[in-house]
Amino acid sequence: MAEAEDPEHDPDHGLDDEALQLARKAARIQGGGARAAVLGVSDGLVTNLSLILAVAGAHASRGSIRLAGFASLIAGAFSMAAGEWVSVRAQVDFYRGLLARFRRHYVSNRPLIYRALVHRMRDSGLGEDLAATAASDVIGDDDRGFEVATRLLLRVDPEELGSPWIAAVSSLLLFSGGALIPLVPWFVTSGTRAVVATIVATAVAGATVGSIVAITSEEPWYRGAVRQVVIVGLASGITFGVGRLFGAAVS
Repeated sequence: MAEAEDPEHDPDHGLDDEALQLARKAARIQGGGARAAVLGVSDGLVTNLSLILAVAGAHASRGSIRLAGFASLIAGAFSMAAGEWVSVRAQVDFYRGLLARFRRHYVSNRPLIYRALVHRMRDSGLGEDLAATAASDVIGDDDRGFEVATRLLLRVDPEELGSPWIAAVSSLLLFSGGALIPLVPWFVTSGTRAVVATIVATAVAGATVGSIVAITSEEPWYRGAVRQVVIVGLASGITFGVGRLFGAAVS
């Protein structure tokens, strides 16, 4: 059985309230930009592939397929951008509120913050005396002390809370780039050749995206690649089949 922690010897005791718990949870999602980027491309790939093959399966003309693909690209890109803006805006507001609450904790619980800083610095490899000296030096400067305490105790960088506009624009561009790949073959060919080219191009791009996601997750690259190709294959077969059935029913 694990021993219960002694509040008297736990430097974080008293800080471990709602604000600190939320901060720790929020810190886990900070810095996920690379994964969000490749997933944005993946969304564009699969979304537009599905729509294009469904329309192609319904025996639509080449012009109609291009129009549908462009409409899907634009609608999806702006939908992703709007969703990302709202999401990051909410995250930034959360962090700002969190930092305001933590500043109040900092001002009213300075000795507790000091002990927590010593504990964290000691865990980082500093000796007891050096950690105590460094924490004492930091805690004496309100602005600097608050910034250091925020970084070390909350694991939040107050200078990098995120930008809703950067997130929205990057999401729009990434989705558009992914959605454009299944559409390109319909500008150079048509019919079965275009369908095959669309599936192959999307599978290659999807495998690349899947490999990147796997590598960032510390998994073998081929697992992500195979997983993404399987998704592309399922999306291709299902949507093309649905398009065929729908086209036959309308005819």
